[in-house]
Amino acid sequence: MQNVKDKVVVITGASSGIGAVTAELLAADGAKVVLSARRKDRLEELEQKIHAAGGEALAVESDVTSPDQMNALASATVEKFGRLDVWVNNAGVMPLSPVAMGRTDEWNRMVDVNIKGVLNGVAAAHPIMLEQGDGHFVNVSSVAGHLVFPGAAVYCATKFAVRAFGEGIRMESGGAVRVTNISPGAVRTELADHIAVAEVKEGVQPFLDIAIEPDAIARAIRFAIAEPGDVDVNEVIVRPTKQEL
Repeated sequence: MQNVKDKVVVITGASSGIGAVTAELLAADGAKVVLSARRKDRLEELEQKIHAAGGEALAVESDVTSPDQMNALASATVEKFGRLDVWVNNAGVMPLSPVAMGRTDEWNRMVDVNIKGVLNGVAAAHPIMLEQGDGHFVNVSSVAGHLVFPGAAVYCATKFAVRAFGEGIRMESGGAVRVTNISPGAVRTELADHIAVAEVKEGVQPFLDIAIEPDAIARAIRFAIAEPGDVDVNEVIVRPTKQEL
C-alpha cells in the first residue's frame, strides 16, 4: 500500500465501528490518521493504541454537526501534519421508523449528522485540497443510498443525498479532488442501536444476523485511497454474500 504511506487522513466517526477499524488499518500502512468523534475517551484510547503499534495518530474531539468544529478539525490537521490528503466522512446515525410515526426529532438528527455533517466536513477540507492541488473525499453512504426500504425513508433520503453531493464535488473539481462513495450493506456496527422502535428493530434483525465485520469496509476504503492519483474509484458497494437487497 505504497500510496497510503504518509498520507494524512481525517476520519469522522472514528470512535467505533468502521471509523475506528479504518483508522487502525490505514495507520498500520503508514498513514497519519486524525481521529474525530464526540466520545473523547474512546478517541484517546484509539490514539494510544495506534501509537503503541508504531503508527501516527491525532485525536480531535469534534462534532460533525458544528461547522466551527469541522473547521477547527481541518486546521488542527494541517497544523500538526502540514497538509490534508483524505477526508473520510464516516459519521452517521440510523434511528429508523415509519414516516407515519412522525418522529421528526430523529429525522432532523439524521439530516444534521448524515447530510449536514458531510457538508460541514467538505466545506472545511475542500479549500485546503484545492490550494494543495489534490485531495480525496471518501463518503460512507449505504446500500440505502441505492434502494429505499420501508421504515427507512428518511435514512435512505440522507444516503441518496450523500451520493449526489459527492458526484457533484467530483464533477466540479476539475480533476483536483477525487471522490469515492462507499456503500456498505449489513455491517456489524452500533448503527442498529440507534433504533428506538421495537418492531423496526426486530425487522432489521435478519440483516444483523448476516452482518459482516467493519474491516471489510475499511479494506474498501484503503483500496480507493491506495489507487494512483489519476484513478478515481467512484463507487464501491460492499455487502454480505447472503444479503439480497
